[in-house]
Amino acid sequence: MPYYWRLSGFYFFYFGLLGTLVPYWSLYLKDLGFSAAAIGALMAIPQLTKIGAPNLWGWLADRSGQRLRIIRAGNLLAAIVFLPVFWVDTFWSMAALLVSFSFFWNAVLAQFEVLTLQSLGRQSHRYSHVRLWGSVGFIVAVLVLGEVLDRVGTGVLPWALSGLLWLLWLGTLTLPAGNAPRAQAEGQGVSVWQILCRPAVSLFLVAAFLMQLSHGPYYTFYSIYLEALGFSKFIVGLLWSLGVVAEVGLFLIMHRLLARFHIPWLLVASLLLASLRWLMIGVAGDSLWLLALAQLLHAASFGSFHAASIAWVHRQFGEALAGQGQALYSSLGFGAGWAAGAGLSGLLWEQWGVLLFFVASLVAAVAASLLIVGGATRSPR
Repeated sequence: MPYYWRLSGFYFFYFGLLGTLVPYWSLYLKDLGFSAAAIGALMAIPQLTKIGAPNLWGWLADRSGQRLRIIRAGNLLAAIVFLPVFWVDTFWSMAALLVSFSFFWNAVLAQFEVLTLQSLGRQSHRYSHVRLWGSVGFIVAVLVLGEVLDRVGTGVLPWALSGLLWLLWLGTLTLPAGNAPRAQAEGQGVSVWQILCRPAVSLFLVAAFLMQLSHGPYYTFYSIYLEALGFSKFIVGLLWSLGVVAEVGLFLIMHRLLARFHIPWLLVASLLLASLRWLMIGVAGDSLWLLALAQLLHAASFGSFHAASIAWVHRQFGEALAGQGQALYSSLGFGAGWAAGAGLSGLLWEQWGVLLFFVASLVAAVAASLLIVGGATRSPR
């Protein structure tokens, strides 16, 4: 595959940064003295900015054709505005830092997904083979940081995140430009709004929102919950990593699943397995083997759902509107859905605790039902 290692390297460091941020940032905020509600609000901020930022950058990339420059600029500005993190310790200053950092950082991934598909050309079905290196980066970061945090504490997190941001920017300097046509609405004969009016597309975006909403308790309080059960940070990291190992295995065979099965049915199966995963976490208690088994279902709740979603969006929006299509998926799912899930979890965790995982299970099941009842599974391949 063309540009395999350069594309894979970017995914490795991007998701290595995510593997540093998502499992452990809530622990860092807790050690700074923030309440559960404050932690939920702060963890929601990067997802709130993802509602608008990717759409702005996606529109700009499609119109200008300068997708690679936008990726580089987003990375550089994110690294610069994150530097004050070493002196920030109040709620509003932390909120301001996360807003500015995530506005630029969220410019990157949706556009890089488009760049990857364009660079792969006719081998775009091999996307999952490139993307799996992001999962490897996540695993490495989670395992290494879990051991380091047990030894030296969470104070090392800002240093790790800042270092990864600068490494990520250096990686963008090696990326290919892709084969991107500049988007002209009249050239395609169809607008983004017309595509959104297709029932299969609108139902998919609702399902993507609900899927990420159901992840709210997991991404925000799973590490804190495991610590409260008596598990060490190393075991916490090990459980996070186990989920991503399962994701890597899924990515290795995803191109075969996409060739064999109708994409909406893959989305439905992923949602139902996600529902089962949250249910298992809710009933597991301190049973390590049941928690581990639930983590294996990350292959479905993230891996297969995300890979199928990328393929579905690329197919529905086409080349010229690909940036805006991926941005809409990112903003509604990983933006609005994740932010709503994190915010609601922060408000309800102290009262409801682990019961939130049962609510998450219900949300994922409702999303699967919407795709079936709404007829999305009957749409053309």
